[in-house]
Amino acid sequence: MKKIIPVLFIYLIIVSLSSCVRKEKVEVDLLLLNATIVDVLNNQLVFDQFIAIEDNTIFSVGPMNKKPDYDFKESLDLQGKYTMPGLWDNHVHFRGGTDLIAENQDLLGLFPKFGVTTVRDAGGDVTPAVMGWNEKINNGELVGPYIFTSGPKLDGPKPAWAGSITIENEENIEKALDSLQSINVDYVKIYDGSLSKENFYSIIEATEKRGMKVTGHMPMSADFKKAVSLGMDGSEHMYYVMKACSPKADSLTELGLGYGMMETITDTYDEQTARELFTELAQKEVYITPTLYIGKVLSQLADEDHSSDSLLNRIGVGIQETYAGRIESAKKAKVSGSQMREKVSTLAKEMIRPMFDAEVPILAGSDCGPFNSFVYPGEALWGELFSLTEAGLSPAEALKTSMIYGPAFFGMEDEYGSLEKGKVADIIILKENPLKDIKNLRSLERVILKGQLN
Repeated sequence: MKKIIPVLFIYLIIVSLSSCVRKEKVEVDLLLLNATIVDVLNNQLVFDQFIAIEDNTIFSVGPMNKKPDYDFKESLDLQGKYTMPGLWDNHVHFRGGTDLIAENQDLLGLFPKFGVTTVRDAGGDVTPAVMGWNEKINNGELVGPYIFTSGPKLDGPKPAWAGSITIENEENIEKALDSLQSINVDYVKIYDGSLSKENFYSIIEATEKRGMKVTGHMPMSADFKKAVSLGMDGSEHMYYVMKACSPKADSLTELGLGYGMMETITDTYDEQTARELFTELAQKEVYITPTLYIGKVLSQLADEDHSSDSLLNRIGVGIQETYAGRIESAKKAKVSGSQMREKVSTLAKEMIRPMFDAEVPILAGSDCGPFNSFVYPGEALWGELFSLTEAGLSPAEALKTSMIYGPAFFGMEDEYGSLEKGKVADIIILKENPLKDIKNLRSLERVILKGQLN
């Protein structure tokens, strides 16, 4: 009898432990099964994977044959379909004043339809609305991409865009940056409507002291390499990089030609000067946003008929009316015989491969939004990625400019850019392999925004 009691005691302990193990079974919100993960950074596919998502975060990833026995609220068998992080559009605009706030908000839902889960708002005049949208998006009350925003642009005494903060002296700069920091903008956007080169340099120095990211346009009177030396983090469009690659840039600047110098700049582009500049940009991690696609659209604006565009009916009447300015400018340029846009677009495309090879961080940005005619949210980011592959990048390289370098600009590589444990659960699901052909983005089937299936 004495021997039976210890055996029984051990048996009860084992049963008790087994029961505890069963109670500790992990529950997740969403379980994706049989996924083919697109590893953009390494240009490879990882087959037969599960992805467990809890709230807005990837909880776990691994091979199907090692999948834990999860409890889940929802599951989806992908049957080998291709999964990768959501796309970033690194240059968009929400603007047009209070009368167009509702129409701007209506644009938000277009982005996820094309797999764009994050955007970088490059300045406008509806910042309070943008901040409010972000809060609603985070709370699941509004469908749209997460928005990193610069808030209002910084420009000179006669700003080109409504809502910009005017800069005339050092005091203006400090007050402007105080204001931007008070509303927690993500970075600073400079514009060149009437900004002096001296104040342009001073803004860069001031943001550097405060640890704020700064990018934008450059006054054509300024020196690009000096701006880089002062700590400029990025440059939007290709005009300013091109200018720094021409040996005639200084003499043209002295003539005060502004953008009127661009045809000569493109004609005098020097490859050796460019190589030296690209090396410096790579070393200092200066991010360049080429916006190739909008350049192509605008260069053809006088000749293209966009009345049958499939997305035109998704654009509000008020925003459509803002397109008139660009159209009229294109018609005038055609009559004058100007080939500036065409030349800039051609050279910009030729510069992409050498820049990428030099390890300059390139950002995919569409420049979509009001006033930028027929450049549609979401679809235009696809257009930019297609343009980058036409310029010589592989599909994986083009995707890096969106989903890898986008987060890197903000130092957020640990939160975005791959499907790994702990990263934000912004995921897109495709029927076809995007590493084989970038246009397989068109096979987009589902989008997961912050862990929620859409």
